[in-house]
Amino acid sequence: MNFNLSEEQALIRDSIARFVQDNYAFDKRNAYVAMEHGFSPDNWQQMAELGWLSIPFAEEYGGFGGGPVDAMVIMQEFGKGLVAEPYLPTVLLFGALLQKGAEAEIAGELIPRVIAGELQGAVAYVERQSRYALNDVATRATRDGDGWSISGEKTVVLNGGVAHKLVVAARTAGEQADESGISLFLVDAQAPGLSRSVYRMTDGMETANIRFDGVAAQALIGGEGAGLSLLQEVIDQAILAVSANALGAMEFLNATTVEYCKTREQFGVAIGSFQALQHRMVDTFAACENTRSLLYRAVCAFDAGDEDAQRSLHALKVMVGKAGRHIGGEAIQLHGGMGMTNELPVGYYVKRLMLINTLFGDADYHRARFQALVNTKPQTVASAKSAAA
Repeated sequence: MNFNLSEEQALIRDSIARFVQDNYAFDKRNAYVAMEHGFSPDNWQQMAELGWLSIPFAEEYGGFGGGPVDAMVIMQEFGKGLVAEPYLPTVLLFGALLQKGAEAEIAGELIPRVIAGELQGAVAYVERQSRYALNDVATRATRDGDGWSISGEKTVVLNGGVAHKLVVAARTAGEQADESGISLFLVDAQAPGLSRSVYRMTDGMETANIRFDGVAAQALIGGEGAGLSLLQEVIDQAILAVSANALGAMEFLNATTVEYCKTREQFGVAIGSFQALQHRMVDTFAACENTRSLLYRAVCAFDAGDEDAQRSLHALKVMVGKAGRHIGGEAIQLHGGMGMTNELPVGYYVKRLMLINTLFGDADYHRARFQALVNTKPQTVASAKSAAA
């Protein structure tokens, strides 16, 4: 299989790499995160001008028409610099739901504004009791004349503090844990009855808990009761994206740890010359490469509509959690006491990897999902060998 990037994808990768090198030195990144909403509005506008916000969208909206490989390229490079701008929640979650489920008039109005960097978005789907179960939805939407009224609470809404528009998952029929009866609604973030509690996560990024008290929805996204499948489709693509982001962070940690071991001396020699430490660095390199291989497999499987795509996705998320924990722990240990301080970027990358493990289901959750698929679905010879390995 050919894993080479197209000319356009290589140009995008190189452009983002230059952006990270020029704009995301450690002290600059900390300054961006310390801003009001945890990112730089100027950087966001620069991304819009460079066309990066348009890449996942169809040409009819002014987009590039990119797919999973393009998102992988972007998020991997962002991961190397811990880029703080809300590409995931606004473009890959909110924008993707608009493109896949909104009526043509609404999508035609809002998506160009996302591409231009004018509109921030968020997706509110997590609830306190739901953990990783997308079907566990207590928030209710009831008929109100010709429209809908939403009541309930959503937690950990990425980019929820600055978003202008929200896509909200609410139950229009059935019981709390039913897989049917979940719908998605477009909501204005300034609508009466909506209140936000904004806070920072472990990696410094801003998120919010949002309360809806009879909030009027602007529109239905997708069909009534058809929200779960649409949300799951978009989140599957987002898992590929955050896994690529994690790979970029792992690559940075490995590179900076190797460089540190070349310069840090003990007993008059560089610690990188110690065979025991060399073995540990080989192990972290192998963990990074295993993650890369599973990422490529999963992205290609989704791009081709492979029947094993879901298994590959779950295996990838398990590896991201396992490898991220291993590489992060070794980076901290090999940097010694300095690895635990805020003076070096190591701790910030480790925190990012910890957060990515919990996004859209942690390693334990996806391991259980993978095992359930292996036990219930017929396998090809190749996938059976992969599961056994």
